[in-house]
Amino acid sequence: MQTVRKAVVLLSGGLDSATCLALARRQGYDCYALSFDYGQRHIAELAAAKRIVESLGARDHKVIKLDLGGLGGSALTDDSLPIPETESEGIPITYVPARNTMFLAYALAWAEVLQAAAIFIGVNALDYSGYPDCRPEFIAAFQHLANLATKTGVEGLTLIVETPLLRMSKAEIIRAGIAVGVDYSLTVSCYQLSNNGEACGKCDSCRLRRKGFMEAGVADPTSYQHAG
Repeated sequence: MQTVRKAVVLLSGGLDSATCLALARRQGYDCYALSFDYGQRHIAELAAAKRIVESLGARDHKVIKLDLGGLGGSALTDDSLPIPETESEGIPITYVPARNTMFLAYALAWAEVLQAAAIFIGVNALDYSGYPDCRPEFIAAFQHLANLATKTGVEGLTLIVETPLLRMSKAEIIRAGIAVGVDYSLTVSCYQLSNNGEACGKCDSCRLRRKGFMEAGVADPTSYQHAG
């Protein structure tokens, strides 16, 4: 009998991570979803992550609490810093210092406990807003660390960091997700949702989402505050 492969899937509640979970399941993995309450501006994305797990299925779903807000340095964790609503050069203020490094470290720890074969993360090197921890070089470096710093790696068992969306456009991601049954109405992308759950339509994440649906030729199910 073939052993079922396990995978830890980082699940933010957004479009990309939902697609990752669906693709991991399609590849035959037994999926363990991992989300973080890290001091982000709103926890609507955690409610979205729960909806996504209920829709797509996972063996387990953990939410880990981290106080990245206590460190500051990002508009996503510090309410005193405004969310940019226009495109800018360089790394934006919405970058959360070392966030993906910490998330992957937790995923690596859980993967060791589960004896999982893979970690899935929805990083993207095309529509990635300039974040340094979404680049292929970062993933390659963490892959090396994962097999150097763990009992699993020392014993010769390779754990793979899977990045199925790495070189896809947002439109390609959306088409791939629809093909494997993702309901994007369950996902949240906006950096500054209104109190009634409407997306701002102006932040970088909203712009990338809208552009992706438009280029994919698919209706965007998001409710926006601003139509333009």
